[in-house]
Amino acid sequence: MAIAMTSNYAGKAAGFYISQALRQATSMEYLTVIENVKFKSNIQKMDATSMVQDASCNVNLAGTLTMTEAVLEPTNLMVQTDLCSKTLLESWEALQMRAGAGAPPPASFDDYVISYLGEIIADATEASIWGGNGATGGEFTGFVQGAVGRLVVDATVVDVTNAGGAGAAYTAANIIANLQACTAAIPAAVYTKEDLHIYMSPKSYRVYIQAISALTGTPWGNMNDKYYPIFEGIKIAVCTGMNNDVLVAAEKSNLFFGTDLISDAVSINLIDLSQYDGSSNVRAVCRYSGGTQVGIGADVVLVS
Repeated sequence: MAIAMTSNYAGKAAGFYISQALRQATSMEYLTVIENVKFKSNIQKMDATSMVQDASCNVNLAGTLTMTEAVLEPTNLMVQTDLCSKTLLESWEALQMRAGAGAPPPASFDDYVISYLGEIIADATEASIWGGNGATGGEFTGFVQGAVGRLVVDATVVDVTNAGGAGAAYTAANIIANLQACTAAIPAAVYTKEDLHIYMSPKSYRVYIQAISALTGTPWGNMNDKYYPIFEGIKIAVCTGMNNDVLVAAEKSNLFFGTDLISDAVSINLIDLSQYDGSSNVRAVCRYSGGTQVGIGADVVLVS
């Protein structure tokens, strides 16, 4: 099957494909996403004190409203790589001929290559959201990486020491203690918020399941292998890019991801190189952006 491919998905179409790719990053469901950030976006934080008073017939100005800002500045990123069209074409044809139920493959080979590229972008974005250090090429600064994480450098974040000792690995023996320490440190004003989550990695969630599976009392003994991502009434957000042995308790509305999805500068280009160098490669070029920021650090708990 011959391939004649010189596609340019720009503007609106590019926005769709990049948007789909980024939504495949599992953390997006539990973050507040800000789109159309061309350069920077200022996240305004307000703190009001003594604003409400007893009513009177006279003007009596009272209270203080303090406004501060956190700057969300996405990092411009790109993908430029050559993919073997022969290998990808064989996979695409196999999907097209596959019998049985299941999600249908992309109708065109171009769409298939773009979806393949989208998975790469999604994986990289998910890893950067939590573990990106902003210094390594192809990353933006994440929430909890090393000494540069957004939640690490924010002195107002509520820091809790790992129950097993700083840096200790989570196990079935200590995960409950760490979760209890995390929930106990959540500020009272945040504790009842509907969008409050405890963020953890799949590895941490696995040892949590191991811990509650060993319990025999009610309701644990009657779960019949049905496990719900929740702890003491707080929803658990299992994020594939989250660092192991770290817990974060925060509101979805307080953790931000910014990107420019539908800018004219965003483009996905697929170029068939066979007509230029005789190879069987497809060159894929993509440009996008991503970045994180925390709103009010004092409303966030970090267990590390």
